[in-house]
Amino acid sequence: MRLEQLQAFLSVAETGSFQQAARKCGVTQSTISRQVQGLEAEVGLSLFHRTAHAKLTVGGERLLPHARKICQTWRNAAEELGDLLAGKQPELCVAAIHSVCAAYLPPVLQKFCRDYPEVQLRVTSLGSDRALKVLKDGLVDIAVVMNNRYFTQAPEMLVEVLYNEPIEVLMAANHPLAQYDRVPWPELICYPQVVFKDGYGMQRMVQEQFGRMGAKLHAVLELNTLDAFRGVVRQGELIALLPHSALMDAAGDRTLAIRSIALERANSKVSAIGQLAADPTWTREVVLVTTHDRMQIPPIAHFCQLVREFVPPFDVIKLGKSGN
Repeated sequence: MRLEQLQAFLSVAETGSFQQAARKCGVTQSTISRQVQGLEAEVGLSLFHRTAHAKLTVGGERLLPHARKICQTWRNAAEELGDLLAGKQPELCVAAIHSVCAAYLPPVLQKFCRDYPEVQLRVTSLGSDRALKVLKDGLVDIAVVMNNRYFTQAPEMLVEVLYNEPIEVLMAANHPLAQYDRVPWPELICYPQVVFKDGYGMQRMVQEQFGRMGAKLHAVLELNTLDAFRGVVRQGELIALLPHSALMDAAGDRTLAIRSIALERANSKVSAIGQLAADPTWTREVVLVTTHDRMQIPPIAHFCQLVREFVPPFDVIKLGKSGN
């Protein structure tokens, strides 16, 4: 049973004539007759009395309300899909990590609201892994997060790298590690740390880095807001390993210090000048993630374009000086 067969049936039932139904549908009478005959073959009953006036049979009377309902449902669906392609969606849901929400998204959100005032924009601050999970489950349209290839390798995912940023150390201004311009790894691992809660990409990233460096992470406190990190760290010897964008608000705080990290392995070979060979800078990759099908929807495509325009690549982000 095909939709065009039901539409031909309805046209004949409403006009009482195969000829008028053909005129109404903009096709030939033979086409209407063929569609109705195909439907009759499908259901196994005659649907019209073939007289001067096409009158419904008992089978046609029974089919009529169902055909109307099916065709109306299709018209409603087609209208909704048309509205979607025209950008007339009721809301757009975005999940982003805390640092991106605070540092880079505000101008994106303001511009989008001006460009699409009829679309309700909903932004949720989540950890990277959680944000990618709700995107995969269809609960949000876009995620701006730290990349996790476990979630983003699926073929339907569209992943665009926005920037890579270094991981730095946040500490109290009078902390013993503040004496260093670049904190040596063997010194850093001696101090207890504040970390993001379980399920946040940064906690996983820190744990993985400690594993690669053959060290044990001494995590004594889990938090999930940047304000809480700053408040706890400024009180004493606790330190936190955080991405650069998460530390931008702390750069002007005289009670805090921010330092880069010298990733030196304990078993590294001694270089020609007698120093330990350092690993490359420890960074995290921040990505824009959606699905290929969502990019066909104008508001979503527009939001992604605004992110590209307003979120600068890291090489043009002005880095704060250590100790500022």
